Amino acid sequence: QVQLVESGGGLVQPVGSLRLSCTASVSTFTNYVIRWYRQVSGAAREVVASIEPFTTATNYAVYVKCRFTISRNNAEKAVYLQMNSLKPEDAAVYYCSARNRYTRAEYWGQGTQVTVSS
Repeated sequence: QVQLVESGGGLVQPVGSLRLSCTASVSTFTNYVIRWYRQVSGAAREVVASIEPFTTATNYAVYVKCRFTISRNNAEKAVYLQMNSLKPEDAAVYYCSARNRYTRAEYWGQGTQVTVSS
């Protein structure tokens, strides 16, 4: 079983920054591709960014590219999402997910709220 805990959400003004963290309780963290998703009430969950476990290759949704940076620390079993130049439309509940590279099983955290407002 994989447990994920997100933190770092909160209220920020437009063009401000936040850093989200996702820590995992799992025996082999490097078995998992980590993704950040976000969801606005009434809308579908959408992927924001992903990071591979060994190569640390990253992918970003077009609407966050050049503003958000995903990174991971395998030794600490943690993934981070640095969010800069935040816009009101970035406001959402942000979730991290861990998908096993071998079994394809996916696990989710409880989410952390990000509010962007002046």
